[in-house]
Amino acid sequence: MSDPLVQLHPLAASIAARLRERGEKVAVADGATGGMIAASLLTVPGALDFFVGGGVVYSLRARDVLFDLPREAYKGMRGASEPYALLQARAIRDNFGADWGLAESGSVGGSTHPTGAAAGTSVAAMAGPDGEYTRLLETGSDDRIANMHAFTRHALEAFDEVLSAAE
Repeated sequence: MSDPLVQLHPLAASIAARLRERGEKVAVADGATGGMIAASLLTVPGALDFFVGGGVVYSLRARDVLFDLPREAYKGMRGASEPYALLQARAIRDNFGADWGLAESGSVGGSTHPTGAAAGTSVAAMAGPDGEYTRLLETGSDDRIANMHAFTRHALEAFDEVLSAAE
């Protein structure tokens, strides 16, 4: 397989063009993607025009720091679910002062997910001026690296589609 960032660059460039045209910025909460969503967007020169920042949310501590929400906010939620990913998209958007929050929450496989989510399950969530959206992906695979790449592509494609629909 060739370099995933090279493969994802055209998609990131499309998102960048749409955000620049709209005068909007995004903040990213990478989960099971391990930073690949943010890294993909940063392959576009001049990313500061549309990218505020973000972080990898891979532990409760990271979640607490990046989202600054009380633990009660997550009551009844589990990772790799639409409500959880949407809460993350809203929080990263608000805490980073962006127009859009893009979050991914999933179970990449290779080990047991703390909430019991099936390997190969990912939810991409977007919260912004055009509304809130979620997209579920189930690869059915336990291949950790392949899932990370698939989850990243899925999140970027979903965000690109949401931005495109608003044009």
